[in-house]
Amino acid sequence: MQRMNKQPRIEIERFGLEAIPTAQKQTKWFEYAGIQLAFSVNTGNVLVPALAVLTGGLSVGWAVTSTILGAVLAFLLVSLLSLPGARYGLPAQFVIRTMIGTRLSRYFASPIRSLTSLYWFSVQTIGGSMVFISLLTPITGVSIPLWLIAPILSAGMAVLALIGFDAVKKATKWFLPILFLGQGAMIYLILTHSFSASSSIFETGDFHFTSFFFFSSLAFVQYVSGVSASSDMTRYAKSPKQAFWGVLAGNAAGFVLTAFLGTLYAAALGSLNPFASAGELTDSYLLLAIIATGALVSMISINLSNAYTGGYSLLNAFPALGRIKSAVLFGAAATLLSFFPIIVEQAEQYISMLGAAVIPLSAIIVFDFIFIKKGRILEIDLRSLSSGKNVINFEALLTAIIFIPVYLIIPSSFSPGFIVFLLAGFTYSALKYHRFKKRN
Repeated sequence: MQRMNKQPRIEIERFGLEAIPTAQKQTKWFEYAGIQLAFSVNTGNVLVPALAVLTGGLSVGWAVTSTILGAVLAFLLVSLLSLPGARYGLPAQFVIRTMIGTRLSRYFASPIRSLTSLYWFSVQTIGGSMVFISLLTPITGVSIPLWLIAPILSAGMAVLALIGFDAVKKATKWFLPILFLGQGAMIYLILTHSFSASSSIFETGDFHFTSFFFFSSLAFVQYVSGVSASSDMTRYAKSPKQAFWGVLAGNAAGFVLTAFLGTLYAAALGSLNPFASAGELTDSYLLLAIIATGALVSMISINLSNAYTGGYSLLNAFPALGRIKSAVLFGAAATLLSFFPIIVEQAEQYISMLGAAVIPLSAIIVFDFIFIKKGRILEIDLRSLSSGKNVINFEALLTAIIFIPVYLIIPSSFSPGFIVFLLAGFTYSALKYHRFKKRN
């Protein structure tokens, strides 16, 4: 009697803080590039390029150049901090214990990272759902309540993140053609609208050095926080080189597309949200459906990253939970927050509060890994990860204590994130050097 063919089963990722086996590290650079590209174009990421035109007074060309410079510098650091994940198969917040100390990692950095991922997950879900509803309503004639669709989408994304990296990789691969189609439709509509206008959108705005620097630094600050999460994704990389170039290429290419969409719609329509504004440029149900689907998929893509990395940050803070429980708890909290649109309305306040902690910590992580550890983690440090010792990095703690209030004191017009990042990084390095000299 012949056996029936077994149907492929969905396997939930169970690797927690332990290293990924070498046999499972098979993801190539172009797969990482596709994943990061899928994460890039969404309503949250177009905001800074659009503001560079609308409030900074920059032309499309200068706004694109300014924000790309800042973003690519951040992506370079994010790619460098993806190397520990690729080399050692360990999640980001866990391996960061070797850089800022176990206690600061578990009880401060990981909760902050979890809250940051949770906040952005909720913002993307609520904002993306609003855009999707606004584009779908003219087609169907039915306005779906936000309180209904946002939690459903949130729960679905949390489930995909719970399944793990394989689900994220496959989903983003399926999403890419839809994303390109939606973004292609949006670019077609705005260029068609601009060519029919009396003045060219490329002639609006000018060059202002202060605005150029401010928005370049703002783009840098927006993405540099990724240094505390990039190793989560690259644990499955075939090699460190494949991880580095894949993450860098995908992030950079994705942001170039993001910057062009944001600046073109801002210059032509004065819009901060090209996904919503694109629907106003056409009566075609087909184009509306393509853009609506693209907006929905872009929101799901970025939130897969938020939920996946947020779950691992929670796990580092509370290792006893295990990988599955930490992912479930994160997903439940994210779904609950999606019922409260007020978190989008008060986004500026929440971002400022989170940035006060995120920026000094990101600086410490970057400067420790690149300048103190020279891009390598010693075997003795790796062994200490699983020893259970609550190591305290006093220099990191002191730097954080000093620069969190400094971030809040500096006026926003001076780009406190960029200034604090540099000051905190050099201060931490100086404190480490002083301690080294004292010992020797």
